[in-house]
Amino acid sequence: MGSKNKLKRFKENETFTNVFQPTREEVTSDSFALKGKWNIDFFKNDHPLVLELGCGKGEYTIGLAERYPKKNFIGIDIKGARFWRGAKTAVDSGLSNVAFVRTQIELIDHIFFSHEVDEIWITFPDPQIKYKRTKHRMTNADFLALYQKILKPGGVMNLKTDSEFMHGYTLGLLHGAGHEVLYANHNVYENHGAPEEVTAIQTFYEKQYLEKSKAITYIRFRIK
Repeated sequence: MGSKNKLKRFKENETFTNVFQPTREEVTSDSFALKGKWNIDFFKNDHPLVLELGCGKGEYTIGLAERYPKKNFIGIDIKGARFWRGAKTAVDSGLSNVAFVRTQIELIDHIFFSHEVDEIWITFPDPQIKYKRTKHRMTNADFLALYQKILKPGGVMNLKTDSEFMHGYTLGLLHGAGHEVLYANHNVYENHGAPEEVTAIQTFYEKQYLEKSKAITYIRFRIK
């Protein structure tokens, strides 16, 4: 994407009422106004709150929001030029149960209050295969502890990935730490039984993976 295009998207993001781009200082000082008040002040209802972390273009955030109008969805990504697509789609479609936040995943406990979130989706994260990159792996023990802080008791996590490594690593970690694996499937398009939204919603990159006959995996779990 050219720099002119990026600039245009950044400017348009500033006009969207469903986009929030707090500064790092605002977030880390816990002065982000919507923390603990997403449903009261933004969505203005008491519906379940669902996050997509590393949302990219926001395809899952939008797809889920269309299917579940009685739930509220927030896409989180550090790259605003990416989620511009999802934010614009939500505005154009009149989807009032969608928001996007430009911030780093490791700061989400400053964006959401303890036990404010009902469910989290992680879709096609970078598997960070090299050992020295383990700390950036989005299902490592530190990240799971972070998610647990903002999830309600009994809150659910979803991981959808094309990486057999990420799938295996996460399953091993979950079993080893005694977390509750609710469902696991190493090829959702060949092995039936995955929740409907796992196969009905496809991201741009997922379609490319499928064209290359890559297996798409899925895990649904609870952090103990």
